[in-house]
Amino acid sequence: MKLFLLIFTALSSLFLTHTQAAESYLVMEANSNRVLLALNSEKKRPVASLTKIAATKVVLDWAKLSQTSLTTMVVIPETSVIFPGANPMNLRPGDRLSIRDAIYSSMLGADDMAMYALAEHVGRGLLARRQRQGEPQKTFVAEMTNLAKALGMRKTRFVTPYGLDLKWKKGHSTAADMARLCVHAMRDSGFIFYVKQKSRKIAVIGVDGQSRSYTVANTNQLLGQLGVNGIKTALSATAGQCLTINSHKSPIVTKLGDGRSQVRGRDLIVIVLGSSDRFAQAKMLMNQGWVAFDQWGKSGYSVSKSKREYIIVPQL
Repeated sequence: MKLFLLIFTALSSLFLTHTQAAESYLVMEANSNRVLLALNSEKKRPVASLTKIAATKVVLDWAKLSQTSLTTMVVIPETSVIFPGANPMNLRPGDRLSIRDAIYSSMLGADDMAMYALAEHVGRGLLARRQRQGEPQKTFVAEMTNLAKALGMRKTRFVTPYGLDLKWKKGHSTAADMARLCVHAMRDSGFIFYVKQKSRKIAVIGVDGQSRSYTVANTNQLLGQLGVNGIKTALSATAGQCLTINSHKSPIVTKLGDGRSQVRGRDLIVIVLGSSDRFAQAKMLMNQGWVAFDQWGKSGYSVSKSKREYIIVPQL
């Protein structure tokens, strides 16, 4: 009996070690940059369509800088006939939809084609503005790479806007780098408006001029629970189940002795990569993260000298 218990304990320990090694996660409070929980957070791994977070931010930044209306129509390019990604709306060459609707379908649903079209549109716009020749998709991905470098995402490589790998190059990131990206993206109120929607009706105008509509549901099952107001899910055979969420709580207002008030924001970023049950894991980490944050508060939000306890995300 003792031998059986020893073997069972050893096997259980081995299984848990393997499970933990296969998963990465990180929990941080976005306003203080404080890391609260982490496991394998610097391990490089595929992140599938979480790359659309960076791609969408590039689109929004480009639209703002170029003063392009988000109602501008994007045309599905001819090259889409050989596109291997998900195309839930059955978009065909010549179909048109607005930049806004393409973002909704990309971020709420599992629409690779919409993001492919956005990257083509913005890439062409960037090339035209620079008066250069080139490949729009590569030009767009280069902007994603520039964003990653600016945010200090040193272990991230983007190869496509929609998250699929290329035959000769594979993309990767880490839980820590994804946290940097999510903190940056969720500072943008325009970005938040997209990812907090539970569903959205989208219009597509076909080549024949006929309009057809679709309702895209947000794949984030935790949206609206425990203050969750974004941001993105991802799933693939190589990346496993991935999830990034932001849990928001009202700021803590502390009255100071001189009549002033100190306001401390509270936004919990949770990153889960390679999980076997991303929603359950994220929910557990969210609860643990808030407990850890409250405990830190009881200590007076003491500042540690350890760089590992903070992820500094620059204001761009």
